[in-house]
Amino acid sequence: MDATTLARLQFGLTIAFHFIFPPLTIGLAWLLVIAEWKGRKDPAWERIGRFFGKLFALTFAVGVATGIVMEFQFGTNWAVYSRFVGDIFGPPLAAEGVFAFFLESTFLGLYLFGRGRVSRNVHWFSILMVAVGATLSAFWIIVANSWQQTPAGFVVRNGRAELTNFAQAVFNPSTLPRYLHTIVASLICGSFFMAGISAYLVRKGKEADAAGRTLKLAVVFGFIVSIMAADPTGHIHARQVARTQPEKFAAMEGLYGSSQSAPLILFAVPTTRPPDLHARIEIPGITSWLAFGSLDAPVRGLKDFPEDEVPQGLDLWLTFVSFHNMVLLGMLFIGVMGIGVLLLVRKRLLRARWFLRILLWTVPLPIFACELGWMTAEVGRQPWIVHKLLRTADAASVTVSSGEILFSLILFFLIYVCLGILWLWLLVRKVKKGPEAAPASEGVA
Repeated sequence: MDATTLARLQFGLTIAFHFIFPPLTIGLAWLLVIAEWKGRKDPAWERIGRFFGKLFALTFAVGVATGIVMEFQFGTNWAVYSRFVGDIFGPPLAAEGVFAFFLESTFLGLYLFGRGRVSRNVHWFSILMVAVGATLSAFWIIVANSWQQTPAGFVVRNGRAELTNFAQAVFNPSTLPRYLHTIVASLICGSFFMAGISAYLVRKGKEADAAGRTLKLAVVFGFIVSIMAADPTGHIHARQVARTQPEKFAAMEGLYGSSQSAPLILFAVPTTRPPDLHARIEIPGITSWLAFGSLDAPVRGLKDFPEDEVPQGLDLWLTFVSFHNMVLLGMLFIGVMGIGVLLLVRKRLLRARWFLRILLWTVPLPIFACELGWMTAEVGRQPWIVHKLLRTADAASVTVSSGEILFSLILFFLIYVCLGILWLWLLVRKVKKGPEAAPASEGVA
């Protein structure tokens, strides 16, 4: 296997493992903002907020550790890429560190160690700033990544992309659609995480009263954001891709030939040689309507683009499969949380043990959906690492051999397996222990 392919695999491994944690921390942080607000006057909310705060801190710590490794690969495996984008990526990555990460980490310390030492309002403000910092951090990271998708505000000079307009680079055509969709996806992750763990606590009778409150909060919140992931944020993002990256859009939707009334493919078995879809189940005209607002709007297929400018082989297969499975999971999230809201309205949520089990089983699925979304965005851009400016094959370091990359790839894999097992073990241990028990005098007049 050549060095570029191995470098892609290594970066895919490190970012896929890292990307487990930021969506969880962003989503859980905003739910903790609500829980801690209520906890200022309600001891039950305060106890359950303390419990989920510990889970948040554990997840945050692992996320920070895995993110550092990912950044080092830019200089080792992707030297040509780093040189090309350095002038563009410097400002947003610096802003992420100065304005977001420091804000998030500083107030996280106050949140974790300031309980009982500062006023309840100050303590609540600390988790609010953690949530704001995490959300801002995601913005600057997505700014840098979105520039790769739809470059703007630059000129190419001496073989490098040089920044000419900071605002245009930051608010390039894909930044806001991708950012809003990613944040909503993160809120879904946090909702299912809190709902699943709360459901477990209710079933096991571990502070069931307090856990029942976060269960109700997570179900209602999760239902709202699951709908938002489909419309408006998912719809807006898909329309943006159709206009600015039509090759990727065609690969995502499985449109290999142009169509005057492009169908929405609900199911198909893709093949790569030649590119084709078998056992298709589709609805005529819906993709044209979703992308361009008309059932008869023409949509360009992959065959209308130069062969060396569109995903090929495994990249094409992964783009179609990852996108459709992400959408399928999104529909599942709406259904699960919709059932939860219905049970809540009928006052049966806490007694429906079958549904409580479902909530626990579905905790990993939103994380998996985020991974599929990332895969759609990055693999669907191939063969470009910077769209229409720099090819992936031309971006890798020329001095790093395939053997060196393979060695580090195996090493990272083993480390991440151990780190993942440790995180899960600590997480399960804390969940099984449950929140602190209520004092015997609580609630006695």
